[in-house]
Amino acid sequence: MTNYLATFHTHLASLKTHRSLTAAGIAARMAPVPRKISSSCGTCVFYSADDPCYGMLDADVEAVYLLKEEHDAELLREFE
Repeated sequence: MTNYLATFHTHLASLKTHRSLTAAGIAARMAPVPRKISSSCGTCVFYSADDPCYGMLDADVEAVYLLKEEHDAELLREFE
């Protein structure tokens, strides 16, 4: 499993994504966005999966990061 972090433009988008991931059996949790990473709404979703699960993210997703270590994240993809 790989650890990811997704940021969103709205709090509702993060909530919808969290619900979608957990309904599919993917371990996910909502949390404040780490200071190193900016976000429009300030809420992110941490999740562990075999792939980034782009299709399960709400349309209002801002970006997805690969978590390498506890405080080290690499930008995988930014969304419009």
